[in-house]
Amino acid sequence: MIYDDTKCQLGEGPLWHPIRKELFWFDILGMQLRTRDQHWQFDTYVSAAGWVDETSLLVASATALSRFDLTTGESEVVTPLEADNPVTRSNDGRADPQGGFWIGTMGIKAEPGAGSIWRYYKGELRRLFADITVSNAICFHPDGHTACFADTDTHKIMRVGLDADGWPKGAPEVFLDLTTEGLRPDGAVFDAAGNLFSAQWGASRVAVYDPEGRFIESFPIPGAQSSCPAFGGDDLTTLYCTTAAVGLDGPHDGMTYALPTQYTGQTEHRVIL
Repeated sequence: MIYDDTKCQLGEGPLWHPIRKELFWFDILGMQLRTRDQHWQFDTYVSAAGWVDETSLLVASATALSRFDLTTGESEVVTPLEADNPVTRSNDGRADPQGGFWIGTMGIKAEPGAGSIWRYYKGELRRLFADITVSNAICFHPDGHTACFADTDTHKIMRVGLDADGWPKGAPEVFLDLTTEGLRPDGAVFDAAGNLFSAQWGASRVAVYDPEGRFIESFPIPGAQSSCPAFGGDDLTTLYCTTAAVGLDGPHDGMTYALPTQYTGQTEHRVIL
């Protein structure tokens, strides 16, 4: 079950690269991009990525979206991201079916309402939703016309329709309300059948919900602070999940896990720059 025993302070952003057949993830507080075989150190917070080609990723940091060369370790800024706001950093993010990239920001100290959710598409960075405290659960239904996102502090995962270019249309609506259970939705991903997999911070699990939002089952994660899931492996049936050790001292906290499932994930979408 343990995929990598490195104890990340804030593991996040797992990404299965479909060409390299390799899992990437971040330790936000450690300012690192990691694989099981190597890691890259940054001088600021980094949190999420999308794949551009075999050797480069679009990496979200506290101040920019940058093209990162996995061969040379060099970064080239694609667009600033709240670069003039020292309060915030990037958090959860994922590429969308149209080749855009959604990225959430939040306060470094989780300041209420300090964050936003943005989308980069064809050279434009546009703020989609403001007044977000802890941006999370950015993921895309396999129909190509539906996005989800969350402000973890609200205990709700929202969904919104997308137009042909992938921009939100209409007002977001509640897809999952986890208030009664007291669950805190962190990262999320859809599988190929439209089931949503929600890592739930502090609950040591990834929960599965069907396309109508009904609970199906949950996968236990040894690390208490499960932070973000991703599908990968040769047949996309392996469920990976990052965790966070920050504030905890358990032996399994902060590690990255891999679980076999009967579900099949989606291939991660490519970011088109």
